[in-house]
Amino acid sequence: MSLDPALRARIESVLSANPVVLFLKGTPEAPQCGFSAKTAAAMDATGATYAHVNVLADPDIRDGIKIYGDWPTIPQLYIHGELVGGCDIVTQMAASGELHAALGLPAPDRTPPQITITDAAAEMLKQALANAGEGYALQIEVDQGFNARLQLAPVDSTAIATEAAGIRAQFDLVSAQRARGLTIDWADDARGKGLIIDNPNAPAKVKPLTPAQVRERVQAGTLTLVDVRPAEERALAQVPVAHRTFDDGVEEIEALPKDTALAFLCQAGARSQQAAEHFRALGFKELYNVTGGIVAWAELDSSVPRY
Repeated sequence: MSLDPALRARIESVLSANPVVLFLKGTPEAPQCGFSAKTAAAMDATGATYAHVNVLADPDIRDGIKIYGDWPTIPQLYIHGELVGGCDIVTQMAASGELHAALGLPAPDRTPPQITITDAAAEMLKQALANAGEGYALQIEVDQGFNARLQLAPVDSTAIATEAAGIRAQFDLVSAQRARGLTIDWADDARGKGLIIDNPNAPAKVKPLTPAQVRERVQAGTLTLVDVRPAEERALAQVPVAHRTFDDGVEEIEALPKDTALAFLCQAGARSQQAAEHFRALGFKELYNVTGGIVAWAELDSSVPRY
């Protein structure tokens, strides 16, 4: 199938203007498929600067880029105008260090992370490995939000590996960096029954704040409040203290120092919690969700309308 010349020119314009371009579904901050999420995470872990194109926002590009590079799937990574590949290739290159070389970056640190597996956890994991048969190891993946996922996987001689409590633990390059100091324990108490993972690298969890507490801290200048509601919804009930919004996008707030105290507000607390978790994944250290949102604020201040 031939590519429309005008569309080819559009694609080549993007590639010529940017040394590194990732075509994906969604954005790196909010990918809309698992493959795009894994590829963006691999790119982000390198620290490289790259342009991105959301193919869901442009159906012509979505179909055209497949023809342009003769590659049938999305995402696709281009470096200096050359197609590198899709999710599997990019993540494999990230794990081996080849991606850093392709991007012109120093070789990554492949030092195995030091982790702790308690005796109780080791007993359960060794039993699971024995049930799986020979040739299996504990695979540990740590995502952008520093949430760890454990699974049994075949021994991979190319993986970054360490041993704890007699158990081989394997990591991809990104997870190895995020897992340093990680502890795996087994609990059968008030926390529940199962493996408990403590990662000291994880950003602090999002905490609740009441409207009264938010008002006090905003007035004291120790907290930045972000109202995540769109403008037409905010017009129904304005929060009566200084605040910021996402009207012009999230980039300006994302660029704030990571130690900036941020609180997020919506109508009742669900959307603001999601926004706070997004900033947590970016590494912000002090994050809050306004309990009950503007509905709760109306109970505190009768001048705030209900809707």
